[in-house]
Amino acid sequence: MNKPLIGVTGDDQTLRFSWWFIRWALWRCGAKAWRLTPNHSELPDHLDGIVISGGDDIDPQLYLPDTPEVAPINPRRDKFEIAVLERLLGTNMPILGICRGAQLLNVVLGGSLFSDLREVRVKTSNRRSLLPRKQMITEPDSHLRRILGSDTCRINSLHHQAVKNLGEGMKVSGRDLDNIVQAIESTEHPFRIGVQWHPEYLPQKSIQLRLFKQLVESVQ
Repeated sequence: MNKPLIGVTGDDQTLRFSWWFIRWALWRCGAKAWRLTPNHSELPDHLDGIVISGGDDIDPQLYLPDTPEVAPINPRRDKFEIAVLERLLGTNMPILGICRGAQLLNVVLGGSLFSDLREVRVKTSNRRSLLPRKQMITEPDSHLRRILGSDTCRINSLHHQAVKNLGEGMKVSGRDLDNIVQAIESTEHPFRIGVQWHPEYLPQKSIQLRLFKQLVESVQ
């Protein structure tokens, strides 16, 4: 039996740690990863699922036209991943957005972001860390809670943007202690999920691997 083929988007940097960690997670779940970048953007004929990975901030001009640039952006990657999402959102393909991938999924569906979370953080730190130092509370009726099997989850934090207004057909499935959105999911699709943290950087936590496992199991 052939392994499911999961596309993983990213940029064209030679060293891309997130790619290797996501590839490893998918391998552990019985799938093969296929790297997609602006320079290698052709989708395979038999793609079974997609991961929109993390990276630079999304250009605020995509959702707040009057907002000045506040951090490094990658317009070429934005354009590439927007095209991928616009092509796949009309299909039943499972989609997992990680960090900027979750944000971009929301923006493509017509939502908006907080361009800088410092204005809304009170109880939690702005410090970025690969370690799972923040707590997320999953929504009781969410698919995410069923996947993780828990009402709370320790997560890491490498971002300063996050979902503000939801895109069409999406709902919140997890928040942190400042009520900042940490996960969104489709109200219609069996697996269309965006998570604000980086589960691939927590390979020692079996609860984090469940996201990749469910992505692979959702392949039709």
